[in-house]
Amino acid sequence: MDMFYAAVAILDNPSLKDKSIAVGDKNMCATANYHARKFGVRSAMPGFIAKKLCPELIFIKNNPVRNEEISKVFRNILSEYDPDQESLGLDESNLDVTDYLISHNMNNAEGRQKLVSEIRK
Repeated sequence: MDMFYAAVAILDNPSLKDKSIAVGDKNMCATANYHARKFGVRSAMPGFIAKKLCPELIFIKNNPVRNEEISKVFRNILSEYDPDQESLGLDESNLDVTDYLISHNMNNAEGRQKLVSEIRK
């Protein structure tokens, strides 16, 4: 999930939705939302450089407990599509949805696209 930590921060504080944010501090950005990325702010970038690229950047403190909580929700959703999915971290997972697609008569381009939309929702 491309901006998971930032998405969790926005979930908890919706007023951040349309602002440029980065999870981290002036030393290091763990991730940034898409608004900040328009200015060149990226994950694993020193925060002081990110702030130069995006002066209105708001740093959000990482919340590992909340991230773990939301990650469990994320993994539970994915397990509906692949009970054997492997989580590589709080914001990553590997799935094999072949059986799901076949059993739900979705094993075609349209079905795969529908599945992606369903998971995102």
